[in-house]
Amino acid sequence: MASNRDPPENETLVSHLHTVLSTLIASPYPVLTTETTKKRASVALIVRINPSYSHWPEPSPARPENIEDFYKQDWVKHGDPEVLFIKRASRKGDRWTSHIAFPGGRRDPEDEDDKAAALRETWEEVGLDLKSYAIDCGNLPQRLVTTHWGKTPLMVLCPYVFLLTEHNTPPLKLQPTEVASTHWVPLRSLLMPSQRTVVFEDVSSRLANQETGVKKWMLSLVLGKMMFAAIHLAPTESLHSFETPAAPLLQSNRYSPPTTSSYIEGFVTRLMRFDPVNQTHTPAPEHPLLLWGLTLGVVADFLDLLPPHNALTLWTYPTFTPIDVRAVIWLLTYRFKHRKRAELQAGTALPSPTDSPRPARDDARRRSFGAATESTVPVSAERPDETGFHGLGTGLGENKGKKAAVATLLEGLVSPVAELMLPEVADRGRYYDIVRKAVALALVGRAGISALVVLWAWRKWKRGGR
Repeated sequence: MASNRDPPENETLVSHLHTVLSTLIASPYPVLTTETTKKRASVALIVRINPSYSHWPEPSPARPENIEDFYKQDWVKHGDPEVLFIKRASRKGDRWTSHIAFPGGRRDPEDEDDKAAALRETWEEVGLDLKSYAIDCGNLPQRLVTTHWGKTPLMVLCPYVFLLTEHNTPPLKLQPTEVASTHWVPLRSLLMPSQRTVVFEDVSSRLANQETGVKKWMLSLVLGKMMFAAIHLAPTESLHSFETPAAPLLQSNRYSPPTTSSYIEGFVTRLMRFDPVNQTHTPAPEHPLLLWGLTLGVVADFLDLLPPHNALTLWTYPTFTPIDVRAVIWLLTYRFKHRKRAELQAGTALPSPTDSPRPARDDARRRSFGAATESTVPVSAERPDETGFHGLGTGLGENKGKKAAVATLLEGLVSPVAELMLPEVADRGRYYDIVRKAVALALVGRAGISALVVLWAWRKWKRGGR
């Protein structure tokens, strides 16, 4: 079916992508080393150009050896860039079970380096030989992944970018115990505000390392769920592994918890079908593919390199579902978020009365990446390492000259105690520090109101007894 998209808009996105990939090749991000954890993992952000019906590629005797030769082809200029995602298989005890992710995994001792781990894991998980069918396009910021609100380092995540040079690569071969499905998603849809949504995550998985039993129940009762930014993926091509064991639809719980209105709507629908007890067993609706958390942090770093650089307007601060907790968080973080919004829009770190002097944000990156007509761009001499906090790309390394949008939004001050106790994760996003204080204040408020209600009831009962 012919596309009804405006060709010039597509060509502009292809040109922007060309500029971004050329710059990543010429100016890679540095390797992030840490003494806190030796564990490292690598993922592959794989980009392909989906050909247009009216500009179908002709058979080529030779494979393009570099990115410049690849982008000279007519079918590439009129194609639609897409990114490969996988949905992980459901596995008990897996921290990222059933999540949308990139192909990748832990670095093994026999891997030569982090990139070798990404190449190996991609071949093992989806059967794609990147050495034969892709150009290495550098890497994105490496990040230190943590849990327990940044208290426990898990591993260093190393994202690498690859560009497929052929449109007719061999069919993907999914490893059924690792990958449930693969999805090619247009880059333009990842940039669309209409695709942005939120997911709800069990609080216990964030605060208590997915504990079970009474502690998990108490945390859920007191704090409800956490709400995170997400992207609703709309793939053009999907491949499912029929060998992957059937798994509970975990993403449906993260997407939207059942409500009273949904139960009433379902019952009315069954009445209209003259089936009030649901004897026909209507198939469950297909649940959306939601990109969030760790992989969203990597994608946000990549999208922030592309015009219109609007990661701020497409992103939501993490919060909680209970109304009182959300209200306190909103009050305590209002000035913080206002300052970060102004900082990101201005491209310069605004001074705070308690801040130590910081270098101004280098806005040349945005100007250079915005030059859509240039095939190569000026390269900066150095780039900062950037670490992650709950997969949201919130941390920063020693150099603070340039940083991704999400990192800018969550960056803040660190207490001296944190610097002494855990220096590897001390220089991180401080939005969560304010959230912790807000949660504590909300719980104290609940306790105070409960105490007043009990005191009022006791006094009323005592007066009635007289």
